[in-house]
Parts: sequence; structure tokens; C-alpha cells
Amino acid sequence: MRELSEKLQAVIFDLDGTLVDTADEFVVVVQALRAEHGREPLPVQLIRSNVSNGARALTTLALDLPESAPEFENKRLRLLELYSEVLGTVASLYPGIQELLDAFSARDIRWGIATNKPRAYTEPLLAALELSPAPGSVVCPDDVTDRKPHPESLYLNCRHLDCSPANSVYIGDHQRDIEAGRRAGMVTIAATYGYIEDHDDPDSWGANLQADCSSKLQTLLLGDK
Repeated sequence: MRELSEKLQAVIFDLDGTLVDTADEFVVVVQALRAEHGREPLPVQLIRSNVSNGARALTTLALDLPESAPEFENKRLRLLELYSEVLGTVASLYPGIQELLDAFSARDIRWGIATNKPRAYTEPLLAALELSPAPGSVVCPDDVTDRKPHPESLYLNCRHLDCSPANSVYIGDHQRDIEAGRRAGMVTIAATYGYIEDHDDPDSWGANLQADCSSKLQTLLLGDK
């Protein structure tokens, strides 16, 4: 992708399942919530594939409880309480991401994060990871009126980073990420190494590129071998 690397100003990442592997923390949380209700553990891969869908989906998964149930909100809050206890304890950057961030720094390429994860959980996670170089922009749903797949988050990232969407890339592991990036006029990369559900079809998302391994991002973005 020589043409991409020549005009690239900034790269923006989704957080969970793209930049950082947080799934093992959510596995602990979902299994703990089930144990509190006398339920057997779920298959680990089932939980991992649902992480990008957020706390509501994980609550439904854990307890087979629809959002319309009167007790749903209390159970969701309990799941988040459990998550707060393990937040940042085993999460880690995907392979090759640190080297990619170092390459950005060497080439004066800006980078940021656009996530649907609330800031109350994003900031402690990033603090635990001690990212260096640090992101120049972190946009959470708290910062916008419309969360992804609306492109508002990405427009705000670009303002923070002083870059053009047309010269920027958004990377994510969910269809809503790719839709947001496309609507913002950015080049999009589907992170198919992330939290992909069995029924997902990344080929249908319309991403410009796909990465089935995080270590391949540097080649896709910068042309490095």
C-alpha cells in the first residue's frame, strides 16, 4: 500500500479487539456473574467473540436475560462492578502493536483511539497499559452525541490530531467500526483478528483492507516488511 503510506497523516484504532486484547478480563467477569447465579461456565470463545458488543450484550449472554427484563439494569451494573475489579489486570496490546506505534513516532504519524467504551473504563485501562507513544486523541461515547457507527467520534479524533479524514485510517473489529470509518471518508481496515462472532461476515462490511493478524498492520499501513 505505497500510496496509503505516502499520504498517511494519522491512524485511529478501535480499542477492545483491535488495539488491546481485553477479552480475558471479560471472560473472568462473565463467568463470575454466572457463578453468582449458580450457572455453569460458558465456553471461553463464545464470551470472547461477544466482547465488542458491550456490557449489555455480555449481561444478556451471561444470564440469558433480555434487556426488557425488570432486573436487567441491576445485573448490568453488577457486571460492570465485577469488571472494575479486574480492569487492566491482564489486558495487553496485540502482537506487533507496540512496534507499530514506535514506527508511527519515528515517521511523525499521529494516532488515536475511537471507542464505544465509556471513559470511566477507558482511562483506567489506558493508564494500566502505559502506552508510549501516548495517543494524541482518545474519544469515548461520553464525548459525542452519537456513538459509532455514526462518524462523529472520528471527526472529533481528526480535529484533535489536526489531520484530514481523507488522509487517515480507521481500524476496527466490528461492522459498526467500518461503517463509521467509511461515513467519515477514511480508509478502513477490518481487524479480523479481533472479536468476530460466528455469524459475522467481514467480507460484507466494505472495508478497504483486512488484517487477519495484528502483526500485519505495519505492512498494510507503512509498507514495511
